Amino acid sequence: MAGDRIMVIDNEPGLCRMISMILEDQGYKVASYTKPKEALAAFQPGDWDLVISDVKMPEIDGLEVLQRLKSEDPALQVIMITAFATVEISIQALRQGALDMLTKPFEPEELIHRVEQALNHIRLLAENKDLKQELAGRFQFDNIIGVTSGLYEVLEKVKKIAIRDTSVLVTGESGTGKELIGQAIHYNSPRRDNRFIAINCGALPATLLESELFGHKKGAFTDAQADREGLLKAADKGTLFLDEVGNMPMNVQKTFLRFLQEQEFNRVGDTTPTRVNVRIISATNADLTEAVRRGDFREDLYYRLNVMNIHIPPLRERPEDIPLLTAHFIKEQNAKFGTGIRGLAPEAMEVAQHYHWPGNIRQLRNVIEASIALEGAESISLEVLSQFLEDLDVELTPSEPPKDDYNQALAQFETDYLQRLLKKADGNVEDAAKRAGMNMATVYRKLKKYGLKKSS
Repeated sequence: MAGDRIMVIDNEPGLCRMISMILEDQGYKVASYTKPKEALAAFQPGDWDLVISDVKMPEIDGLEVLQRLKSEDPALQVIMITAFATVEISIQALRQGALDMLTKPFEPEELIHRVEQALNHIRLLAENKDLKQELAGRFQFDNIIGVTSGLYEVLEKVKKIAIRDTSVLVTGESGTGKELIGQAIHYNSPRRDNRFIAINCGALPATLLESELFGHKKGAFTDAQADREGLLKAADKGTLFLDEVGNMPMNVQKTFLRFLQEQEFNRVGDTTPTRVNVRIISATNADLTEAVRRGDFREDLYYRLNVMNIHIPPLRERPEDIPLLTAHFIKEQNAKFGTGIRGLAPEAMEVAQHYHWPGNIRQLRNVIEASIALEGAESISLEVLSQFLEDLDVELTPSEPPKDDYNQALAQFETDYLQRLLKKADGNVEDAAKRAGMNMATVYRKLKKYGLKKSS
């Protein structure tokens, strides 16, 4: 594509000029070097779309040049040219990461064709990477695990809010998955092809937070050695996620409010305004209305951020989701460490479902990881699990099945789970099976076992 940047390295000045002229006539930006050392010194990762290098050169062999370039930029694509196209040299070049071999002498049309092929390959790789990132982002929505009505309501709200390009405030206790909800909103919105950037407003002092958000000019303060782009600029056309926004210092609140009103800001030490188009999603585990009452948070900023609100229920209000989350975390750990833990023992699962989980899902993940590290049996026992649960004081409510009737508890759980799953899938068994990661025949078998109908 016209405008692509190509570096040419060949110790023959005439060949360098010829290649440069041919490629420049096609609209490419070309820089040629007859000395490999100068080319290596000028090379900066990300500055070049393609490199064309001779194999046989004085000072540094072309294969060594290839090796050095790939070590600096593994994603770089290189075409090697040679008058001695032996099988051995070709294999060496391809093993070291060359994309193609071009044999001298060659016609201009062949050079142009090979370059176009190489650049198309690069674009396909970039598009594939972007597609994978987009799919990974979309998967974030499916990766929010649970069947309780509280979570179902949250996800239904996310679907509606995602397509409406306005500010969202996500509230909930620490560890409930607020950033995951933020990602779900972004990757199901029209901004999904652009960046999702998160920053914790409570992790940085006021001066650094201001610089991180808005950027700064060189010399704006002692450590400002060069101009820097802030996160707002980096998130242009995408989404900026402000975690723990209640901890944003008052002076930064003032500057940020101006940005929300004008959609422009000044970098620290800069007088020229910068305009961006960014969606803001905020999150907090604090009561911002109380912070407003105390004077710790600007009321006008609160209303700007809280155009739409999503509240995530704590894990203690989602006991039916604990078996699903536990199974997910065990599967993750088994895959990571090669273990074969099947699940929680019945009595351990019962305790887990009645524990208050002050750290919510984050705590559950950590407890499962720690338990697997100590457990020697096929299932995590209550003895092992309880070592990681502080203030353990589990009381069963009278409506709960008795402790020794695990089969009854399991049947009740599966019935509730299948009913909610079918509701989410609008009665489509195939879709329900995909959501649950189950075989469709298994779903039908369980529906028959519990006397459930698709319409239920």
